[in-house]
Amino acid sequence: MRVLLTGADGYIGAIMGPKLIEAGHDVVGLDTGFYRRGWLFDDRRTRPQVVSKDLREITVEDLRGFDAVVHLSELSNDPIGENDPGLTEAINGAGSIALARNAREAGVSRFVYASSCSTYGAGGDGMRTETSALAPQTAYARCKIMVEQAVAPMADDRFTPVFMRNATAYGASPRQRFDLVLNNLAGFAWTLKEIRMTSDGSPWRPIVHIEDICEAMLCALTADREAVSAEAFNVGADDENYRIREIAEIVARTFPGCALTIGESGGDTRSYRVSFAKIRERMPHFRTRWTAERGARQLKAVFERIGLDGAMFEAAPYTRLKELRYLRKTGQLDERLNWRALEAAP
Repeated sequence: MRVLLTGADGYIGAIMGPKLIEAGHDVVGLDTGFYRRGWLFDDRRTRPQVVSKDLREITVEDLRGFDAVVHLSELSNDPIGENDPGLTEAINGAGSIALARNAREAGVSRFVYASSCSTYGAGGDGMRTETSALAPQTAYARCKIMVEQAVAPMADDRFTPVFMRNATAYGASPRQRFDLVLNNLAGFAWTLKEIRMTSDGSPWRPIVHIEDICEAMLCALTADREAVSAEAFNVGADDENYRIREIAEIVARTFPGCALTIGESGGDTRSYRVSFAKIRERMPHFRTRWTAERGARQLKAVFERIGLDGAMFEAAPYTRLKELRYLRKTGQLDERLNWRALEAAP
């Protein structure tokens, strides 16, 4: 299968590209390159050739000849979305919808979209399924819903969109992110020997390792069309629903000598527990292999190997909003996150 992987130079894309190649697919990557300064370690895996192009500029002609698109390339988390909701809608919402429409016109048969369990928002203590009411709390989550609702009606016997509602990601990637909860707590535990939570950690979060996210997407590429077409799937495992403080406790146990303090109730309204029964039923070859404990151990091993220090942990390339602000401040990106051409020397 010839696959276009958008976001190939991102946190998940740096793992997904090698996995697609190892599975025997012919892969071309595409990425706008916002986060290429960050490369935390080398894992010696083969990656696809990557075309540098903005999601908003992809045409029908760019997509001809591909059998599938795996779409990861969006502004990637809630803080970025709230920083400029209109821009998030233009890229994550309108940009992704246009990509799907162009893919369909180009004859692409399968479109696998990285959605998010954050669409459940203020879901409370009950288990959310794919048919539960959605309660997005951020621009990022609202755009995920927008794309699902706009792209699902495009499905027919020639075009199969599949929506992967990933739990909150964690785990080691060469293109690392430290702005995700388990990764962030592990970084503090290693560099400061302390986790100071400003809230009581009571909200629920389902979490899933990036290797498991990639395995789910691989399954979605080849799953029976009638089982997955225009369907949303929660990606994760039922026993990987945690309260935030439980994730902190797991990390603290993994990093000896780390002190953990819990604060008072915070203002974050996002709290949701998620059922993953549907993906087990419709994609029987998919099973998660990672747990929070194993993921924390993986991160600890990486930190030991590279000698992670506070400066590396806090560096802009490993926190999405910091890096975009840096690129804007230095004039490399304009206010619409378009790259500016380098002026010729006088």
